[in-house]
Amino acid sequence: MKKTTTYSFKRKRLFDILFSLCVLTFCLPVLLCISLLIIFSTRSISIFFAHPRIGRGGKPFYCYKFRTMYPDADKRLRELLQQNSSLRKEWQENRKLKHDPRVTPIGLFLRKTSLDELPQFWNVLKGDLSVVGPRPVVREELRKHFGPKAKKILSVRPGITGIWQTSGRSHTSYSQRIQLDEKYIDTHSIALDLKLIAKTIPKILAAKDAY
Repeated sequence: MKKTTTYSFKRKRLFDILFSLCVLTFCLPVLLCISLLIIFSTRSISIFFAHPRIGRGGKPFYCYKFRTMYPDADKRLRELLQQNSSLRKEWQENRKLKHDPRVTPIGLFLRKTSLDELPQFWNVLKGDLSVVGPRPVVREELRKHFGPKAKKILSVRPGITGIWQTSGRSHTSYSQRIQLDEKYIDTHSIALDLKLIAKTIPKILAAKDAY
């Protein structure tokens, strides 16, 4: 069983590398176009956003995305949460806002289409992420929501997409997200990864359930 598991992880890693190289090469013109749009819309050359996440084995890493918010987003968030108790509650529960005034118009489009996550294929090449896996989380989420299940969730690399991302995304609760991530860990295989990637594409094209 141990040999099979080791082989499975090695095969998954090889698939991750090859798939990410293909995506980054094929999407290079799109990456360049998005970069220019961000520069013009935010008047800043800072086109990427690096957010700390917790990876396999509890190792922290920076997860890359295209910048979708205004340069003073942190200041806007603090002021917004101080002024609006309902938004403060929404933020505390989900760590995101459905109607977020910090997001630029181009940023809203990138989020709806998940194009903001294209730079994460670089994370895959580095070994921080897998193409398919549990949703990457921050340390505060682990402490507040995962409890004893954290060890299991962190036993594999988090993924750009996964069961949660293809099963309702922003409309699922934390407990449902954890259950879906556990289900993936218990049943993961190359065949399942391919199936979830195939399910991700129409979700992106439909631009639903993401914000």
